[in-house]
Formats: sequence, structure tokens, C-alpha cells
Amino acid sequence: MLFAAAMAAFSMSATAGGLLTNTNQNIRFNRMFARNGTIGIDGVYSNPAGVAFLSNGLHLSLNNQSAFQTRTIWSGLEVKGMEGTPYHRPFTMNGGDENGIKKFKGEASVPFIPSVQAAYNLDKWGFQAGFSIAGGGGKCTFNHGLGSFERTVSMLPMALAKFGLTSDAPSYSVESYLMGRQYVFGFQLGATYKITPDLAVYGGFRFNYITNKYEGNIRNITANIGGQNENVYNYLGLMSTQLADGIERLALAALKEENEAVRQAYEQKIQELTIQQRTVAGAQAMVADRYLDCTQTGWSIAPIIGIDYRWNKWNFAARYEFTSRCNIENDTKIDDTGLFADGVNTPGDLPGLISLGAQYEILPNLRAAVGYHYFLDKHTHMADNKQKLLKGNTQEFLAGIEYDITDAIQVSVGGQKTNYGLGDGAYLSDMSFVTSSYSLGFGAGIKVAKNATVNVAYFWTTYDNFKKSYDQTVELAGNKIETACTDEFTRTNKVFGIGLDLDF
Repeated sequence: MLFAAAMAAFSMSATAGGLLTNTNQNIRFNRMFARNGTIGIDGVYSNPAGVAFLSNGLHLSLNNQSAFQTRTIWSGLEVKGMEGTPYHRPFTMNGGDENGIKKFKGEASVPFIPSVQAAYNLDKWGFQAGFSIAGGGGKCTFNHGLGSFERTVSMLPMALAKFGLTSDAPSYSVESYLMGRQYVFGFQLGATYKITPDLAVYGGFRFNYITNKYEGNIRNITANIGGQNENVYNYLGLMSTQLADGIERLALAALKEENEAVRQAYEQKIQELTIQQRTVAGAQAMVADRYLDCTQTGWSIAPIIGIDYRWNKWNFAARYEFTSRCNIENDTKIDDTGLFADGVNTPGDLPGLISLGAQYEILPNLRAAVGYHYFLDKHTHMADNKQKLLKGNTQEFLAGIEYDITDAIQVSVGGQKTNYGLGDGAYLSDMSFVTSSYSLGFGAGIKVAKNATVNVAYFWTTYDNFKKSYDQTVELAGNKIETACTDEFTRTNKVFGIGLDLDF
């Protein structure tokens, strides 16, 4: 059940932005970040109204980014009332440290994250189109599972001891695996209109197509029983068969027995063995191999409006992306968890975004810019109303500088600070987590022809460590067990990008 609940929350993003949104849709962003109030073809995403001030004609930007990310979780577990026994900190029996903390790591490598922006300006009017990976962006794999997978399994030696299956050196092992892949493909269309030579507005929308894929398993659960490492499912199956055979033999003996007292004793023993056999069979079902193969799809539409105003050496811009409502439908091939029924829909909205930006021309060849993002996370509908666990909405602060070394070579550097409204961390799980962070990026634009510029950039993100502590009640072998759990989360993220801008 823990495995299934965790997988239901899985999501991954190999790029930059809010909880569910990628904002790095162009290499110019990667090398400067604060593109909210600048004028360029990348504005089709970051400042669509400002694109109106490009020259008449067709403008095109082709981009690809490669992202490399890790997710690391240090999970801890203590069983209350078991102090002084090997069962107090169960993870120590399978690779955890002396404090009962075990490290779980997932890796994501996404070599191809494309985006395209196009605009055609004709005097006061302009028309735009764009394609991007608006959310998600790749596949993340945990080859050794997660703490939420293993916590219940780690208490198996303690449960076996209650059956009298003890060991001088209790231990366990489990093979677990999880792969999650998530893409939100965004197709954007819109138009601009110049009200005055220095004031432009934009109206458009983004069509989002969501596709998620989850594959996972928990199998081959073993434990030390009587000094031997045993497959627990097979061992309990043998026990169940032996008990069933014993019940059958006693039942036959009871039928042949003429002494009433002896026959009643047989029947009493049959009742006792029947209870034991049902308990063992139930325990065996709990440690059976389990698999999941589920694909989810859905779509949504987000209206977008924007405005840009030029004043002397300043440029100011704002855009508002509406929250897009979405239901995601399961297409399930295998579901041993019982929680991913085929055809069931769950909410998966993409949050609205308020974006503000400004740029100032310090010198004819030197510009500075700042930006601000405010994601309306708490106004979305998520599975199980997960948005209610957030303390507040995501905020991002951006700044960057751009310098023209020559007419053909331009360099820039920028940074972004992201603050998530995580509160006490109840929103986070080891399957789906973010932590507040800062990103730094740099790069260059090189004009290789009169109408062609190549952009290259690199940025990395440094994430905070976030630790949460919580109590859990686990039902195991018919008993309710009180536990104290901890999870400490962090991530790494590195992105390299190259793009080509063309003007016709």
C-alpha cells in the first residue's frame, strides 16, 4: 500500500521552474534567466507581448537542452517499544547505518529537451507559435527502490519472530525498482498588437498534452530464518501447505474416532491449526511479488495574456498564464497494488503563473534585467487534494546581465532563487519532492551569419536539504506497530543547451 500510494504521487522535472512547470524554454534563458522583461524571439514563451517590437518578418528559434539530475533521500525508521533490540532500527539489517538511516538515490538523464519559438511581425500585428516541454521532461529511475517501499519490508524479521521464526542475526533483503517518465507537451499560439510605438499587448493560449508512464516492482523478499536466508513467500507457502496437510490428517482421524472426548480434542486442534493456516496464508500474500505498469494521459488549455511597455532606457513587461484544469486517465496493464484501476481519472492541473520583468540599458552594449514568478500552486486541483498540504505558493526571483563584446559576440550571466511554500513538508514524499534552490547560468550568443545566431549555455542548480519527521502506524501480521520516520531530501541538476536563432 505504501508502494502504491508513493507511486501515485510520482513526478519528475529535469529542468527549472515551479512545482510542475518548466520555465527554461530557450537557451537565452539558460544563460541569463531574467528574460521576463527583455525583447527577443525567446519572448514567445517568456515575454510574448515584447516580441511585437522585433522587426517585420519571420523570426525562428530552435533549441535543445540536455539535463542530468540526481535525487537523494536519506530515510530513517524507528519502531517504538523495540529499543535495545535489532528491530528498533530495521534499516540497519539491510545497508542502513547505526542510526537506522539508509540512502536511496535516483538518476535522470535527459539528452533531448527540444523547444521551438516562431513569430511573424507585420507592422502593428504579430503572430506567434511555440512548442516546448512545459512540464516534466524525462525519465527518473530508482534501481534499488525507495524508503517508502522498504519500510514495511524492513519490519518483516520482527513479524517473523512473532511466528517463532527467529534468528541470532536477523536480516532481510528486497529487490525493488521504479521508473517514472513524465512529459507535458506544450503547443502555444497567440497574437500581438502594438497599441502605440512603445506599448504592445498579447493574447493566446497553450494546449498541454500530458503523458506519464510508471513501471515498478517489489519482489524476492528474503529474511534470515533459523540461520538461513529464505525467500519469505516460498517459506510461508510451505508452512501453509504443511498446516493444511495437518488439518486434513486430523479431520480424517476425527471422522474415524469413536471416542467423543478424543474427537472433540481433534476438532479443537483443527480450529487452532485453521487459524494459524489462514494467518500464514495472509502473511504470504503480503510478501508476494508485485508489479505495476500504468500509463496516464490528459490534456488542458491555459489562456495567456501579456503586456510590454518601453520607456526611455527601460522595458517593462508582465504576463499571466491561467491555471489549466486537467484530468489524467489511467491506462493500466498490470496493477498488483489495486489502486490504479484502468480508466480512472485523477485531477492534475497545471498552476497559473504571474510573471513580471524589467530591463534597463546601462550602456548601448550593456543591459541588466530582473524578473519575478509567482505560481498559483494552491489554486490547482491535485490528486487527493495534495495542494492543501502546501503552506504557500512558489516564488522565484531572477536577475541577469547581458554584454555585447562585439556586434557578433554577446555574453550573459544570470541567477534564479526559487522558494517553495513547503511548510512542514507534508506535501513531500520520497517519490515526489522538490526543495528550495538557487540556479546560476552563463553562456554566449555568436552571430555566425547576417541572419543567424548560435546560443550556447550551461546552468546548474543547488538545492537545499529538507528534513521532515513524522509518525506512522503500520499494520503487520495483525498487529498495529507505531513507528517514527524521517526523510531528508536533496537534488542536483545540471543543464547544457545549444540553440539557433534565425531572422528572415
